[in-house]
Amino acid sequence: MNRFARWLLVIALTSSTALHAKEAERCELVRLSDVGWTDITMTTAVARLILGELGYRTQIRRLSLPDTYRGLSEGQLDVFLGNWMPAQSELVQPHLDSGRIEKLHTNLPTVRYTLAVLTPGYEGGLKDFADIHRFKNELAGQIFGIEPGNEGNEMVKGMIRDNTFGLAGFSLVESSESGMLNHVERAQRLGKWAVFLGWEPHPMNERLKMNYLAGGDDYFGPNYGAAQVNTVARGGLSEQCPNLARLFRNMTFTIAAENQLMSAVLEGNTNRRRVAKQWIEDNPQMIAAWLEGVSRYQGGPVSKVLDVSLAGND
Repeated sequence: MNRFARWLLVIALTSSTALHAKEAERCELVRLSDVGWTDITMTTAVARLILGELGYRTQIRRLSLPDTYRGLSEGQLDVFLGNWMPAQSELVQPHLDSGRIEKLHTNLPTVRYTLAVLTPGYEGGLKDFADIHRFKNELAGQIFGIEPGNEGNEMVKGMIRDNTFGLAGFSLVESSESGMLNHVERAQRLGKWAVFLGWEPHPMNERLKMNYLAGGDDYFGPNYGAAQVNTVARGGLSEQCPNLARLFRNMTFTIAAENQLMSAVLEGNTNRRRVAKQWIEDNPQMIAAWLEGVSRYQGGPVSKVLDVSLAGND
């Protein structure tokens, strides 16, 4: 498709068109956090495009996870699509209990987040958190994490500090999602073992020969870190900005959808905006469901034709 081409996404709404008054002025600018994980970066990119078509202005802030929750609780941010639970409970639950942050919706109900190991290690007997210490030499005494401040990193650091599972003497290698994957992919090429933070959905589950570890229920939750991803907002947003809240409560992704979005970026197309636009174009039924009962920021119905220009590509 030509860079300056335009495409029309025809949305056949299945219910009567919503007619709402214009929302409060403070709702016009929607401030979202991107913590640098590919899945959340892409779901946020999709949300940003839809918000723009509805007449909202958006601002994406690249923040750490602790700073994201601090910003939401202090009203400096509006929405975050990456609340992985139960792993992030320690960071977010006090704010949920106080009402300074509110949960809007579970946007991805079935995910996984826990420690994983490359398959040679798994086949060599490293199948449980309690096995890690027995293979310290094979692992070079290292566990690979992602960005500093991430809740998964903090749990692993706590295990090392408290000698849980006999991990005293190990070190956590902190970097980023891409940095961790580079370390682990290099270990796989060299036939070495590696223990690292793993999650799905993510293309790593296809790119790596990996297995999730048992025994981490007290840290990452039961069933090999089974989890869900929630959309959370600053306290009071649903009351102050009901149309905005309605949109985010409608936005439910699937593992297949997120894998498609992430794969397109990680396999060479680094233009995330273009990937998000193409995905919206390819999924009109899902977008239609998200727009049920939603109006434009200025009030009035959502047009059955959303006209998205590629001329503003960035």
